[in-house]
Amino acid sequence: MRIFEGLSVGISAIRSNKLRSLLTMLGIIIGVAAVLAMIAIGDGAKAIVLQDAQKLGGVNQFTMYRSRHKRVGNRWVRNRSNEYFKFEDVLAIEAECPSVKVVVPRIPEWGGVLVQASDGSESRTGYNGVNYTFADAMDWAIEQGRFISEEDIVNETKVCVLGQEVATTLFGNASPLGQEIKIGRGGDRRDRWGRRDHTRITERFTVVGTMAHRGQSLRFGWNLDDMVFMPLTTTQKRFTGNDQVAMLSVHANTVEEIPKAIEEVKTVMRKRHKGEDDFFMVRDMREGMAQLERIGNVIKIALGSIAGFSLLVGGIGIMNMMLVAVTERTREIGLRKAVGAKRVDILVQFLIEAVAMCAVGGVIGIGVGMLAGEGMALLAVKIVQIVPEWPSVISTQWILISVSFSAIIGISFGLYPAIKASALSPIEALRTD
Repeated sequence: MRIFEGLSVGISAIRSNKLRSLLTMLGIIIGVAAVLAMIAIGDGAKAIVLQDAQKLGGVNQFTMYRSRHKRVGNRWVRNRSNEYFKFEDVLAIEAECPSVKVVVPRIPEWGGVLVQASDGSESRTGYNGVNYTFADAMDWAIEQGRFISEEDIVNETKVCVLGQEVATTLFGNASPLGQEIKIGRGGDRRDRWGRRDHTRITERFTVVGTMAHRGQSLRFGWNLDDMVFMPLTTTQKRFTGNDQVAMLSVHANTVEEIPKAIEEVKTVMRKRHKGEDDFFMVRDMREGMAQLERIGNVIKIALGSIAGFSLLVGGIGIMNMMLVAVTERTREIGLRKAVGAKRVDILVQFLIEAVAMCAVGGVIGIGVGMLAGEGMALLAVKIVQIVPEWPSVISTQWILISVSFSAIIGISFGLYPAIKASALSPIEALRTD
């Protein structure tokens, strides 16, 4: 009962001095709004990175590739190993590594590829020699037709699947299914191991499908829609001329199982490659996420400090106003005590008034913070220009934290004025002019 009575009296006091109350609450409003706006942008950036990771197959994967250099101690040295990945490694890893869900072998060529349609339309792009598991592992939908099948791998079929941008460049709005295209790899290039290759190769392929829109990878800069996909075995036979696989994308069962999966894969590779497990590099998708988390934590600490100072200033302002209110309402306090109000009633009244003011400031700050977050997200798109849309993400957790912290500020800085008001003697209070 005391709480509701105190709340009613407190809200009436705030309404009777609207401008002064609003100016007093500014510190709380600015502090809460600043935190929520920055959190919205920071969590939006995290959402963008997660979306980008999903484009590349998700965060539960790591990539193994043969590098021209390897790290020995604290320095990099040339990789002189004669070992390289084979398709049989894929089968062995999937069979012997319980923490691995699927392995996708790839032979990528990121540029220097000329693709021509029968009408002369052409596109400069890249290709990927992949297994039939690629589309499912990447969770990449097929727009038209089908993806590469197991039969295509076994029979080294000359078929291909086009990324959406390549398909549009070559065929416009017409269906490319069943059309024949020429894929030519230009000469005077260096392969993945730095060896110069002057060979020019042109092969004819039949288009059996097109991929759904995927977009550009922010992390690596690849336009995933500007790509042609071919059977891995066909790529080996028609373009590379050997049984080597350039890289393996290994998908663990869960993100938590990645370290275990890496160790299991290295054990298999040592068994199959003369005890060597350092002729390849491992790139873990979690590294980028961990770095993002560290940056995010630093930002949150910095923003928390700034917001803390703002809320501290706001709390001091509220305490100052409450002390003034105690002085102005001395006779009111005396009258309430004269008609039977107890000391605790006065304390609750002024304490709730301070908490209510902070809570109202916190709610207004939440609204301002949401609007500011949306505005900053629109500004971020124009400044950074790497994504068409920057999400503004505000979680319920941070809203609750903001309201709770505002209430704590109200209690902390409203307690002293409330105690001072409750300690007044009714006789002396009534004598005050």
